[in-house]
Amino acid sequence: MSLYERFEKAFMPNYGVPPVALARGEGSRVWDVDGKEYLDFIGGIATSSLGHAHPALVEAVSKQVATIAHTSNLFLHEPEVLLAEKLLGLLNAPARIFFANSGTEANEAAYKLALKYGRREGRSYFVATENGFHGRTIGALSLTGKPAIRDQFGPFPVDVRFVPYGDAGALKEAVTGDCIAVFLEPTQGEAGVVPPPEGYFEAAREICDSTGALLVADEIQSAIGRTGHWFAHQADGVIPDILTLAKGLGGGMPIGACIGFGDAGTLFDKGDHGSTFGGNPVSCAAALAVLGTLDLDHVKSVAARLRAGLEDLRHPLLKGVRGRGLWLATVLREPRSAEVQKAAADAGFLVNALQPDAVRLAPPLIVTADEVDAFLAAYPAILTEAAK
Repeated sequence: MSLYERFEKAFMPNYGVPPVALARGEGSRVWDVDGKEYLDFIGGIATSSLGHAHPALVEAVSKQVATIAHTSNLFLHEPEVLLAEKLLGLLNAPARIFFANSGTEANEAAYKLALKYGRREGRSYFVATENGFHGRTIGALSLTGKPAIRDQFGPFPVDVRFVPYGDAGALKEAVTGDCIAVFLEPTQGEAGVVPPPEGYFEAAREICDSTGALLVADEIQSAIGRTGHWFAHQADGVIPDILTLAKGLGGGMPIGACIGFGDAGTLFDKGDHGSTFGGNPVSCAAALAVLGTLDLDHVKSVAARLRAGLEDLRHPLLKGVRGRGLWLATVLREPRSAEVQKAAADAGFLVNALQPDAVRLAPPLIVTADEVDAFLAAYPAILTEAAK
């Protein structure tokens, strides 16, 4: 029985059966169980910041797991304190941190933090965006503006009002003195790597300031160098009230963070929230290795090379490119992203059919210029094959 058949027999069907079974990785390359090599332009869904088997990550995780692998939240340990201090230094603003295990858990913490604020202030509803994605647990799903994954699990515990992403006028109309918080992605990830119009986040900050609503920035995908900045909101010159992180922070190890700025950082009282595995020593050691190794100048350089190469590419199927940093979508003229994903895998490249007309590119942040050039050289033939 093949590994694919064993997977299908053992697991719930919510993922289907993935088309490629990976066995190992090194740098920006991975190999499947049959020994075929691929250049990884998915990066574990914008998660494998340092690629695969990076020496800094291997050393940090190995050393920590051999020292102490778990403490629970009943005890503190130095890696979690060092990581919190490092993040606060990169944010350069007064804040407090809660560590979780994933993006949806980070957003659950943000949701509860905002709820506590809303009930204290007598506020009654949230605002989020159409096609926004914040996670699949019930609180995070409440804020997710994707009816196909949301509606079958309702009704939800709070009133959430959805507005078109990037429309500052609609946001201003929706946010009143009764609004608890506005949940926004600096760039919408699962919607197709859709950046907002210039000035949108500044407008959101002004709207929240004028009404007293909290501004929550979901940077699960966009933070930790992915856009060329440590945090995407820094490029807009905006400080949110609550920030959520995960994915690239751990470089492949599970970790999430909910960060409250100013007063939002002290809303929780003792016992209000918790996580047995949150702030796990091994995951914190991995995150410290990521933050200590990433080179943002390199990210900006290879990101500019990738984008320029894609923008120069002329192909009947390719409509354009959008996104920020090493987090891009190639936009197609026809809904053939699944065909592009398959053709790319056949050619030895892993990409992600994110939307029917959008293919996500999120390579490791250590991807080299030569690897970018190899992808750019191969992509026209991949598109041609997908268009057949």
